Amino acid sequence: MALTIRDVCSLHYYPNNNLSKIELQEKEGQILKFGCNGKKKLRVISASGSNNSKSIDTINGKKINGVHVEEYPHLGQKGNVVIDKSTELGSSSSNHSYLVGNFVDDRFVYRQSFVIRSYEIGPDKTATMETIMNLLQETALNHVANSGVGSNGFGATREMSLRKLIWVVTRIHIQVEQYSSWGDVVEIDTWVDAAGKNGMRRDWIIRDSNTHNIITKATSTWVIMNRETRRLSKIPEQVKAEVQPFYINRFAIPTAQIDSEKIEKLNDETAQIISSSLAPRWSDMDANQHVNNVKYIGWILESVPRNVLENCDLMSLTLEYRRECRLSNVLQSMTTLREIETARSDENGGTRGTECTHLIRMEADQAEVVRARSIWQPKQ
Repeated sequence: MALTIRDVCSLHYYPNNNLSKIELQEKEGQILKFGCNGKKKLRVISASGSNNSKSIDTINGKKINGVHVEEYPHLGQKGNVVIDKSTELGSSSSNHSYLVGNFVDDRFVYRQSFVIRSYEIGPDKTATMETIMNLLQETALNHVANSGVGSNGFGATREMSLRKLIWVVTRIHIQVEQYSSWGDVVEIDTWVDAAGKNGMRRDWIIRDSNTHNIITKATSTWVIMNRETRRLSKIPEQVKAEVQPFYINRFAIPTAQIDSEKIEKLNDETAQIISSSLAPRWSDMDANQHVNNVKYIGWILESVPRNVLENCDLMSLTLEYRRECRLSNVLQSMTTLREIETARSDENGGTRGTECTHLIRMEADQAEVVRARSIWQPKQ
């Protein structure tokens, strides 16, 4: 009898377990017992035998829908493949942090872990800024989805969906201490608080799962927009009642360290580099029918000199979103550079960093879309 991936609900690597015995019962629906030095018995997945004309595609009426790797062989961890239903017999939950995350700190903070995959790294084999932004966004959306107030909207609450409202980010600031490499596992915490009378602040911290050191911090400001009129809206009292129980007065980045200075607007005279004819693709659009906020980072980098990209690390990025970008728009990316002192600068002025000011604007009427500022430090 053969087990196939189609028949497996989840696939786990269990470290340091030596599978000494495998008992397969060829009758459909029975338990497959996997002996682990006689200490553990694992729950059944499914089996299809060469003598069976019908394979099992469901377990307890639920569709088998994927493969999950709990630990990764390329990280140098010893492991044996164990086929189970993501839980030991007798366990009450299979809520694994790689899949859905969990709440901590009295449910004020949502925590989720991610592995850095090969397609999320850049030429230097570390996670890109786009990857970091995508993981922050994913954690935020899962926070709402698992909080009990989420609807079928893209991060919207039930009351927001009833009123055709969506969240839009107006500003985000990210500080990176260290970039993760391929195969690293990171742990992300996120939480929310009020931002003035009519906004919401969302913060994140990213830890390396091995060292537990904080390697990235981020803070952002969000407002509400009507998804049909595309106009900003006040936060209705019903929506405030949904989100206020989750507010916590905690800051990922101390206020004094946040890049709150005004980002100057570039023009044809002040910009040193201009990259034109940047067109959004269908894959750049998100569920709110506009260009996803992460996509602008790639366009910003289009006008950063190659020597900066190759020889420096992007340590800080601030984005101010001015207006939406739709599929029909054509954009320009503009950048100007200047040398600055950074944390890696020495007393003699060596290894000075670079500050870039950026602007993404419409090519047709030069309307601002995103202002940005980035800080680069020479690679160590």
